[in-house]
Amino acid sequence: MDKNREWKEVDLNENDAPEEISADEEKLLDELGLRGAARRKFLGQSIGGGLGVFALQLLAKEQALAALDVAPDAVFAQSAGLENAVKVSMKVNGAAQSLEVDSRMSLLDTLRERLDLTGTKKGCDQGQCGACTVIVNGNRVLSCLTLAAQCNGKEVTTIEGLAKGDELHPMQAAFIKHDGFQCGYCTPGQICSAVALLNEAKNGEASHVTRNLRSNARNVKLTDDEIRERMSGNICRCGAYPGIVAAIREVQSGRETAQTWHFATDDEIAAVMTDNDQAEIAAMKREGKTDETV
Repeated sequence: MDKNREWKEVDLNENDAPEEISADEEKLLDELGLRGAARRKFLGQSIGGGLGVFALQLLAKEQALAALDVAPDAVFAQSAGLENAVKVSMKVNGAAQSLEVDSRMSLLDTLRERLDLTGTKKGCDQGQCGACTVIVNGNRVLSCLTLAAQCNGKEVTTIEGLAKGDELHPMQAAFIKHDGFQCGYCTPGQICSAVALLNEAKNGEASHVTRNLRSNARNVKLTDDEIRERMSGNICRCGAYPGIVAAIREVQSGRETAQTWHFATDDEIAAVMTDNDQAEIAAMKREGKTDETV
């Protein structure tokens, strides 16, 4: 028989704790809810592995140390100050901000950690996913690859700055209408990128798929291919691309299109339910459960 397996199958009585288990460790086991059979199994596996008991000892000692009162004469190390500090003044969502940051601090971390603007998301942190896209002086940038110090004297717009009070930005409303998001993690970057994209088209800026590069025409009419190419730096892992394209196309054209989805009606739900589903719901209602619970 495998000796390791033999050790793991040792059947300890509840009070047969190994000598290595101290009072602190016994208390920790109680706090973890390990009693009776669960405790015997855990201790048996710990004896078999050896490392489990050692880890348990460390946890118990750490908890005991954390519970100690701080001595009145205790001396604490001073928190490290900023290295290479620089003063940055910029306008963020219309409000003037002046702060001192490390010269290496990214705009993304400054927005999230210093200004509490957590709408801008940290995805890959390598400039590949686009989740951190914000607008600086009208142009979209990847805030994870942009230093806060580079934005001195500039205007920064994040997802929080697009709406006017309770009135959504047209792009935000279009994303909702056309179901342009699912989990929503990439959505702030998608929307900021889409808003700046419209400015690019308005200024006549070309993309990789623009056919006529000699033309200096402004207000470029965006085709679906143009939208896909210009939004290719923003990745949606949920695959909501058709809704994103439809939302951008509607906002740029100014022509409203029909919404392609809707919440299912009671009749539509009933049409796809099986007899067993209906019987189960009827039984739950007879038990007094509400429609919301069902």
